[in-house]
Amino acid sequence: MIRRAPLDLVIGLALTGAVALMALVSVLWTPHDPLAMDLSARLLPPGPRALMGTDAYGRDVAAMILAGARSALGVGGAAAGLGLCLGVPLGLAAAALGGWADEAVMRLNDLVFAFPALLLAVLLSALLGPGALNAVIAIGVFNTPVFARISRSAAQGLWSRDFVAAARLAGKDRIAISLEHILPNIAGGLAVQLAIQLSLAIAADAGLSFVGLGVQPPQPSWGRMLGEAQTLVGQAPWLAIFPGAAILVTVLGLTLVGDGLAAWLDPRRREGGE
Repeated sequence: MIRRAPLDLVIGLALTGAVALMALVSVLWTPHDPLAMDLSARLLPPGPRALMGTDAYGRDVAAMILAGARSALGVGGAAAGLGLCLGVPLGLAAAALGGWADEAVMRLNDLVFAFPALLLAVLLSALLGPGALNAVIAIGVFNTPVFARISRSAAQGLWSRDFVAAARLAGKDRIAISLEHILPNIAGGLAVQLAIQLSLAIAADAGLSFVGLGVQPPQPSWGRMLGEAQTLVGQAPWLAIFPGAAILVTVLGLTLVGDGLAAWLDPRRREGGE
């Protein structure tokens, strides 16, 4: 029986798809050049001339929101992907080897987790310098132990299973077993965690850009738009409302995707015939 997707998964995919569509559209078209300044049109309220108004430099806010979607998904996706690519092999190796290797990976995880995520990202970005690439590295470093711990925990529960014992009797080494038998069985849980970490990475990127350590000018960034709107909130509230709403919708959509996937892949729900 085909189970219906949970409502939160459907809503999350719709919101995430809308943001992804914005990023794609921005590559081909924006209502105005997001980098073009026109001081004669500065701080125009939302209207026919500028659907979301203009900022203090006369730049079109709608165009900047569209272009900012590309930056947010690019940096967030790269950071989450970096954490996945580094953390999963570490977790699989820790579960497969055990002993000192397992202990070393876990102590490294504890060391990274000892620092708040955003503080660690700010520290690394400050050391490496501001910029999108360094933001990816900084956020990816924090994501690595998350994926390492998730994959290690899930893999450890599979090493005692009969299909793994059969693979070992067939002469397969631990690397082959991890890649051919363990990884496919934990892929669902990793997909859930990837959606969640992607939402956190986008929020972290917005925070870094807000303090000037993320995506650098002139490339539009939702976080930097919020930072630039601080002194103009009373005069031009749309400068904070639209980028704030974009961040909220993106993070909410990805969080709902993660929660929905977790519920959909839950074996207890499958047994219940949902």
